Amino acid sequence: MVDAIGILALLIGLELVLGVDNVLVISIFVGRLPAEERQKARIAGLGMAMIARIVMLVVVLALTGLTQPLVAHLSVRDLILLIGGMFLLFKAVHEIHNTVEFREEEGKKAGKATGAFASIISQIMLLDIVFSIDSVITAVGLTQQLWIIITAVVLSFVVILFFARPIGEFILNHPALKILALSFLITIGITIFMEGLHKHVPKGYIYLPMGFALMVELLKMRYEYNRIRKEA
Repeated sequence: MVDAIGILALLIGLELVLGVDNVLVISIFVGRLPAEERQKARIAGLGMAMIARIVMLVVVLALTGLTQPLVAHLSVRDLILLIGGMFLLFKAVHEIHNTVEFREEEGKKAGKATGAFASIISQIMLLDIVFSIDSVITAVGLTQQLWIIITAVVLSFVVILFFARPIGEFILNHPALKILALSFLITIGITIFMEGLHKHVPKGYIYLPMGFALMVELLKMRYEYNRIRKEA
């Protein structure tokens, strides 16, 4: 029982680390929806992603050949990572262009919807599958007890859902942070693509610069806030 609790805690930690990527994706995608629909989209997107991940767990347990070469030395896992990485790169660059060129504001002024609810939910779910494929394989390698893995997925889902709204709204209310978050997604997309080509990139090389850039931006925001308050 003690071993089961230890593995459960480890898997929850892995899922929460993965959740950082999910929060960024959700924050950017739901930002194209009206404010009153965003929380509904967060819940629906995360809920569908959780169900998809549980289904993928069952599939991975049933199909041990997921990491076996399929086409040109690439496995099913590699193909998913390659396609997911390219899609994430395209979405991040496209969103940066729309933000910098004020395309979203122009669309709102024209009264046109900038994104379909169902489309955004499906994109969140698909990218969550890409993000979680390595963690699912790792989880299956740690334990064959499905209830432990599913419990970790559900508990991490609750934690991510709790933080998704405040973090998402904070990012959307600060354009500089939104562009920074999109830049992070470009980095993650490149990393996922390289993983699909069997080029391992240590996670520390990714998250440390990202954390540093975020800290610099937060200090800049604090400086601007203090300057305005002093001049007032």
